[in-house]
Amino acid sequence: MNAIVNAPSSSTTSTVRKASLFYFVFVMFSYTTGGPFGLEAMVPTSGPGMSLLYLLFVPLFWCIPVSLVSAELTTAMPVEGGFYRWSRAAFGDFWGFLAGWWNWSASFLLGGSYAVLFTDYLSFYFPQIVGWKHWLVSFALIALITWVNIRGIQMVGKAATVFEVFIFIPIIAMIALGLAKWHHNPFVPLVPPNQPFSKVFGVGLALGLWLYSGYEQLSTVAEEVENPQRSYPRALALVVPLSIATYFLPTFAALAALGNWQQWKDGYFSTAALLIGGPWLGNLMTIAAMVANVALLNSTVLTTTRMPFALAEDGYLPPFLTRRHPRYGTPWIAILISAAIYASLALHSLGDLISIYVWLRAATTVLTVLSAWGLRRKRPDLPRAFRIPGGNLGFIYVIAMPLAMTYVVLRYSVPIALRWGPWALAAGPVVYFVVKWFAKRAEQAAAKAG
Repeated sequence: MNAIVNAPSSSTTSTVRKASLFYFVFVMFSYTTGGPFGLEAMVPTSGPGMSLLYLLFVPLFWCIPVSLVSAELTTAMPVEGGFYRWSRAAFGDFWGFLAGWWNWSASFLLGGSYAVLFTDYLSFYFPQIVGWKHWLVSFALIALITWVNIRGIQMVGKAATVFEVFIFIPIIAMIALGLAKWHHNPFVPLVPPNQPFSKVFGVGLALGLWLYSGYEQLSTVAEEVENPQRSYPRALALVVPLSIATYFLPTFAALAALGNWQQWKDGYFSTAALLIGGPWLGNLMTIAAMVANVALLNSTVLTTTRMPFALAEDGYLPPFLTRRHPRYGTPWIAILISAAIYASLALHSLGDLISIYVWLRAATTVLTVLSAWGLRRKRPDLPRAFRIPGGNLGFIYVIAMPLAMTYVVLRYSVPIALRWGPWALAAGPVVYFVVKWFAKRAEQAAAKAG
């Protein structure tokens, strides 16, 4: 464990091109947020008022505590693999493996879906993109983003910066025009009449949890960032409030201008922009939605492909996954294999998969925040350039709030998530013990041969 805590990854070489704080902020924002797209289904399900309250207050229970934990642990252990290695150092090999495996598994549910969502938006302009053509476009996008990621975090950061600057243009325009045309109370009704409580409090809250997830994810590339002890806390301090504003303000402005909350559905921001600003803004918003999915896929590949690399480095996956690109220093084999899995799942969309994803995401987040407690108990001597503020009360807050939110979200999951979420979690221990069994067999065979 001391080797994990005190030293960076042994395979890190001078060829790794590191990202500055400026580009790192855009990478983090593009992974955690990207834009407001994807929250639209929350409005008719939970009601406009409750949706706006979720967008404002879920961060207090979820991403803010997680961000504070991530800032402290990154300054203490800025290593490749991030929260996986924090969990392993705090609780041992079994729980560390689960943190890594659950995270990598969760990425399968998202990687292909972002490519599919991009193609769905593109088909608005080219309706002939159906069937195998639809998959081929999704595959081509995954291949392009894979190439960008093999080039390294600097290239990813530059791409994320360009993407997000473009996305902000129609969003800011819609906010300004929507507020200028304010005719409705955006908080009315608070919840839809005659809507089942499980949907208002379950589906909507699960979407809110998904929107504000991932703030610990960028810890997996800490060694690829310039001065991570300084850069990571600063990036979080900038990205968290920016994410809240990106979700809340365009939703508030569109509801205030139009008031037609019953008509909201996936992709509705394009329609809202069309109604508020005309065809130019509607088309620009649709293009921004496509770019947002490219940005999300781009940063998802960056953050999640470091997980199989770290697991392989620690002996849980085949060693060839630790190979770095001779020119760019990136784990290119892990990137290619992850991208192939995304492509194989590119026939699916987010839909109910988000509810299953939340189970894996929540489990990983719980292990992350508990790792802060475990490492303070095991290694109080670790230098921490950033510490969770508020003393004991602040520390209790950052652990208790995510645990409470996890219970609520899982308790009120939709039926498909209740059916498949536990199985997705159970796969982790099965894989762990299979890996250990094969490792033991290999050791016995080596002993006999010796």
